[in-house]
Amino acid sequence: TTSGMAFKMHGRVGDSPIIGAGLYVDNEVGAATATGHGEEVIRIAGSSLVVELMRQGKSPEEACKEAVHRVIKLMERRKKNLKDIQVGFIALNKQGEVGSYCVQSGFSYAVYTQDGNVLKEPGAYLIHTKKP
Repeated sequence: TTSGMAFKMHGRVGDSPIIGAGLYVDNEVGAATATGHGEEVIRIAGSSLVVELMRQGKSPEEACKEAVHRVIKLMERRKKNLKDIQVGFIALNKQGEVGSYCVQSGFSYAVYTQDGNVLKEPGAYLIHTKKP
């Protein structure tokens, strides 16, 4: 497991070693990876879903957003509280476009460009506001 989450089940396997869940690459389309609560990513084969959505013409950000919305639908069907999880996807297509989306704000990632490292904060389904 790669999770730092407390009270994990003994023997737990997260999404990282499961191809199609934590990571998926297709040389014709691009690549995607996931972070957060792996069990939720595994349930939708998240990274392969993102790559397949890009194959269908979605931008990396649009594909990540749709995958997050699928996680949310499953959580709502199971009557689970979205505030208890975080799932984020990052994708890169063959044209070099990068996109990301997550369940809760506060997630960021870095992209190396011609201008150097750029820290990005993706869109999020749940936006948290900082208290003054």
